Amino acid sequence: MKKFPSIYLQLIFQIQDAIRTLSSAFAPFDCRILAARKGSFSFTIVNDAGIAKHSQRLYPGQYSGAHLEQVIERALQSLTA
Repeated sequence: MKKFPSIYLQLIFQIQDAIRTLSSAFAPFDCRILAARKGSFSFTIVNDAGIAKHSQRLYPGQYSGAHLEQVIERALQSLTA
């Protein structure tokens, strides 16, 4: 089993928490996670008809706290616009 430095494990946990937060924030829409690589990932919000309504890439530093809340608020605004 390969050992990862603790910074990578911390990043993995932050990404997992961000994904859970995004998924619950946009219910009843489907929040699909795409292109996870190099510490970043994209999410796309899809409506019931399967139409993408918003897409965005997140980078380290945007995964928690006020930064993630700002991402969610901007995405929600784009859904209602």
